[in-house]
Amino acid sequence: MAQQNILIIMADQLTALALGCYGNPTVKSPHIDQLAAEGVKFNAAYSSSPLCTPARYAFMTGQNISQCGGYDNAAYMPSTLPTFAHYLRMMGYRTCLAGKMHFVGPDQLHGFEERVTTDIYPADFGWMPDWTNADERIDLWYHNMSSVKQAGVAAITNQLAYDDEVGARSMQAIYDHARSEDERPLCLVSSFIHPHDPYAARQQYWDLYADVDIPLPSVARPARAENDPHNLRLEHVIALDAVAVSEQEIINARRAYYANVSYVDEWVGRLRATLAECGMADNTTLIFTADHGDMLGEFGLWYKMSFREWSCRIPLIVHNPQQFNAREVTQPVAQVDVTPTLLDLAQRFNAVEPPQAIDPLNGRSLVPLCDGNDREDPNACISEYLAEGTGAPMLMIRRGSYKFISCMTDPDQLFDLATDPNEQLNLANDAATERQQALLAGFREEAERHWDAEALRQRVIADQQRRRVLHAALRIGQYTAWDYNPVSNAAEQYTRSHMDLTRHDIQSRFPRPPKFQPKWT
Repeated sequence: MAQQNILIIMADQLTALALGCYGNPTVKSPHIDQLAAEGVKFNAAYSSSPLCTPARYAFMTGQNISQCGGYDNAAYMPSTLPTFAHYLRMMGYRTCLAGKMHFVGPDQLHGFEERVTTDIYPADFGWMPDWTNADERIDLWYHNMSSVKQAGVAAITNQLAYDDEVGARSMQAIYDHARSEDERPLCLVSSFIHPHDPYAARQQYWDLYADVDIPLPSVARPARAENDPHNLRLEHVIALDAVAVSEQEIINARRAYYANVSYVDEWVGRLRATLAECGMADNTTLIFTADHGDMLGEFGLWYKMSFREWSCRIPLIVHNPQQFNAREVTQPVAQVDVTPTLLDLAQRFNAVEPPQAIDPLNGRSLVPLCDGNDREDPNACISEYLAEGTGAPMLMIRRGSYKFISCMTDPDQLFDLATDPNEQLNLANDAATERQQALLAGFREEAERHWDAEALRQRVIADQQRRRVLHAALRIGQYTAWDYNPVSNAAEQYTRSHMDLTRHDIQSRFPRPPKFQPKWT
C-alpha cells in the first residue's frame, strides 16, 4: 500500500446546516457535496467548544478545553502541550499548516514543521473576557451587528485577501511536496477564514444566488420573557438591540454567508484538482471540517458562542474511497476525536506504530465508524464553553438524539433533536414521562461527574487575571509581537547563480521529464 497523505481542509464558522449535503436546499456547495457522497459523512459532528481558539485547541490536542486550558480566544497554548502535528512527525509525516489556527503565545508552530502563512488573528492576550465583570461588553473586539447591517458585495476584504493567500499557498504546498525528494507522506492543514463574518462576498459568488429564494430563519427571536438566560446574554454580547435590523438585511446577510460558503467550496475543488494533477488523489485521505457554526439569525442570534445546533453543529467528512465505503454516520462525535483518528489512520495506512500519548486523549478514534463498526461506540460527545457570554462553565452533552445543556447559573435544557430539531421544547421544564425524568437525572449526574463547575470557574478567573496582568506588562515600552512571520529565503527560491541550472529545473518539475544525458564534446 502506498503511503497515505492527509489533507485537512478547515472552514471557519461553517455550520453543517448551511451545506447541501447536510440538507440545505439553498446553498450551492457541489465540491463539498461530492466529498460527502463519496466519503464518510458524520451527521452529528459538534464543535468541542463553539468559539475559534478553544475549538482549534481541542481539534489539535484531542483534549477538552477544560483539560488543555483553551478557555477563550486569548488562551495560551504552552509548547509542552502535544498536538497531532507532534505525533504525526514522530510517525514519519511531513507536517505543514496553511492558514488560520489562532494559536496564542510565542510558539506559533506547535508541532508543524512548516507554516506557510501568518495567522489572520492576533497571537497575544488581547481578546480575553473578564468573568469578574461578565456583563461588560468589550467593544474593541466583541461582535456587533455591523456585519448584518453592512452585508453585501465586496471586491476585496481583509478575509478575502487572507483566504486567497491560504488557497494559493496550500496549492503550492501540494506542488512542492509532489516534486520534492522528501519521501515522507504529507499532512497538510489548509485552514480558511470563510464563511466567517463580515458577510461580504465577491460579486461572482453573490450572483450565484441572484434567482434563489433565501429563507428567513426558521425560529424567530423569542420574546424576552420566553427566552433562555444564555440567549439573552448573547443578545447583549452582539449588541443586538443597538440597531434595528430589517428582514431584507437578514436575507442579505444570509445570502452573503451562503456566497462565501460557495467561495470555500470552490477552493475545495481546486485543492482536489491539485491533488489529482500531482498524482496524489488516490493516496490522500481528505478530511473536511470547521471549527464551529453560525446562528445566522436563528433565535435572533448571530455568530457562535451557543450550543444551539446552528452554532455548534459542524461538517465532518472523511474521504478516502479506496479505504472506506461511502456512508453516513449518525453517532454524535466532536473535534476531540480528530487527533486519535489521525493517529489511527497513520498507523493503518503507513504501518507505523503511534507513539504513546503524552497526555490522556479525551476523544476516540472515528476509524471504526468509518469502517461501519459502531458496536463499541459510546454514541455520545460533549462540548464545553468557557468564554465571553457566560460567567460560569457551560457543558453540552449529546447522547443519541438527546442534547443536554448545563450551566450552574442557568436552568437546565434538554432537547430531543429527533422530534424537535429546532430546539423549541425544553424537556427539562416539563419532564412529564418517567423516561424523560430518568434521562434528565442521568444527564445531571453525568454533568456533575464531568467537572467541578465552581472549581473550574475559579481556575478560569485566575487564568484570566494572570494573562491580563502579563498582557498589560508586555504593552509597556517596546512591544514584541508573537504573530507568526512566515520564513522566506529568497536566496534559495527560483533560479540563483549557485545552483546547477539544469538539475534545478528538472528537480522543480512535476512530473519529472525524461532523463537528460548529454554527451559533451
